[in-house]
Amino acid sequence: MALRVALLFSLFGVLLGQGAEQISMEDCCKNGQKHGTDHEDCASLPLISESTTCRIVQEQCCVTVLEDKMCTNGINIAKDQGACDSLFTNTCDTKTTKMCCDCCTLGKTAHELGLPCDHNLSVGHQCNLVSRACCVEGATAHQRELPNKDETTENGDSALNNQCNGKCAHRCVGNDTCACFKGYKLKPDGKSCEDINECLVGASNCRGGERCINTEGSFRCQREVSCGTGYELTDSNNCKDIDECETGIHNCGPQFQCQNTQGSFRCLPKVQCGSGFIQDALGNCIDINECVSQTGPCNRGQICVNTVGSYTCQRNSVNCGRGYHLNEEGTRCVDIDECKTTENVCGGHACLNMLGSYRCECEAGYMFNSITRLCEDVNECRHYPGRLCAHKCENTLGSYKCSCTTGFMLAADGRNCDDLNECESTPCSQECANVYGSYQCYCRRGYQLSDLDGTTCEDIDECALPTGGHICSYRCHNTPGSFHCSCPVNGYTLAVNGRSCQDIDECVTGSHTCTENQSCFNVQGGFRCLSFECPNNYRRVGETRCERLLCNESVQCLTMPLRITYYYLTFPTNIPIFTTIFRMGPSHTVPGDDIHIAITAGNEGGFFRTEQMPTGGVMSVAKLINKPEDFELSLELRLRRYGTITTYLAKVLVFVTQEEPRVPYNPLLE
Repeated sequence: MALRVALLFSLFGVLLGQGAEQISMEDCCKNGQKHGTDHEDCASLPLISESTTCRIVQEQCCVTVLEDKMCTNGINIAKDQGACDSLFTNTCDTKTTKMCCDCCTLGKTAHELGLPCDHNLSVGHQCNLVSRACCVEGATAHQRELPNKDETTENGDSALNNQCNGKCAHRCVGNDTCACFKGYKLKPDGKSCEDINECLVGASNCRGGERCINTEGSFRCQREVSCGTGYELTDSNNCKDIDECETGIHNCGPQFQCQNTQGSFRCLPKVQCGSGFIQDALGNCIDINECVSQTGPCNRGQICVNTVGSYTCQRNSVNCGRGYHLNEEGTRCVDIDECKTTENVCGGHACLNMLGSYRCECEAGYMFNSITRLCEDVNECRHYPGRLCAHKCENTLGSYKCSCTTGFMLAADGRNCDDLNECESTPCSQECANVYGSYQCYCRRGYQLSDLDGTTCEDIDECALPTGGHICSYRCHNTPGSFHCSCPVNGYTLAVNGRSCQDIDECVTGSHTCTENQSCFNVQGGFRCLSFECPNNYRRVGETRCERLLCNESVQCLTMPLRITYYYLTFPTNIPIFTTIFRMGPSHTVPGDDIHIAITAGNEGGFFRTEQMPTGGVMSVAKLINKPEDFELSLELRLRRYGTITTYLAKVLVFVTQEEPRVPYNPLLE
């Protein structure tokens, strides 16, 4: 722990050289150590400086004090109890205590078993120090119990050193064994000695409020708390008063004499002021105004006049007050009639003379001010708020007047306000609704109120709205106040809802161009004219099937499909992959059936795939078809039943049409 604090001070010395700090790092560390000693907690550490460096020093020095104290407690428990069972909980607070207790126990055990105090166990640097200290301390105590032969005589010293062949740095205890003086411990080489850090291993006897400082072969205790201003720490660890007067560190001016006191000093003026003067902070003599500082220094009927260093009392002459003047004889004071002597004293209002004063009888709407002695206008709006006018009150000289806010007009009584019907002046472009104190413009369906003036109605372009692309399935046309939808010219017609486009079934309406030998097949937006002929050795059964004729035991004939059936499918582009579009299988199945299905022709682009099922098979989309295209697929089903193989062929014509078209809205084309 002491090593960490030393490294911190080395680093912070460099940091202090780079910037001007208001407080030294040593004071920051002392504050942290004092807080840790007094409160045994570093979580709520009060900061004494805004410097981040000072805060780090405070925290580390505080934590070091706590960890040193906890480590010392752990070492003492190991020495006193010989075990660390009481610290078995191993909480955050007892972690350091238990570590030092365990490591000290390890050192004591090594001593008891006669093992060397220096071991190579990877238990950590601090644990190694504590373990070695407890082990060496046990060895030193054992040596003190033995007769100290090397302190008896010089011959004894020589004899023991001879037993060690002079290799010991301090002393030899016999049998080629070296030992160290008090305050040192034996190094791993068995002959050299190094200093014991009593502060680290808890072997110091420093009192509370003192900090242990390690020295070569010993230690010393130093006060953690400074003596305070005006005191200094002596070598005996006591506080002594500093004589600022003797050391010349006082700030007394040349007109003052320094006098030392406990922990401070006083500045006494060299020159003493006489009677009637007082000395200021600079030693100057200032005259005292006795007429102000004393109560009634003169007798009744006299007035006080201050002089330098003293004062005089003079007889009081006749002095008439305000509103009075001396009579012609100069013997007494008589009243002044201000209403007669002063021209227009009340500013047009009636004047009433009084003893020593006067009063103005103010007209309605005015009030007499006894200080300025004038008739001042009464602000009725301020004196009677909310009681004179319904809306707004404006003060005037001697009266007031009422006014109304926007949307109202003054009533006949001059105080109340009536609603103004703004709609009578037709302020709106379409519809107007009068409301109390205002009006509201609104628009007919298909129009919206302008954000600029709030009165003009603008057409709503329904096709350009965020949802306009979904109003019409094909194309949207905006009209004033409304809209309408349209469909492609060929193959579609507008649905009843006026928005969707429905495919025209040309095969039903008879608008196709197929011949009598062809069949009409409707597709999205158009139609196909279809016809087929059965191959040789087949006969046509119905409109979509060909069946094989009798084979007369011809092997080649038996390998031909038993039945050829034509199927017509249509769907739009971009249908999802793996969508099943066709199923194929026997009309009924029996146990032991072996069914295989495969596309034998027409799938050169790999857009379709087959999949076996228990009762047959299915054909699904294998690749995304993103453009219109026609496919003529041959789907073969091979059925092995009772040892006989029968083949069925399905001619599947797939017509992939364009998805329902949609034209983006362009208002410039409308």
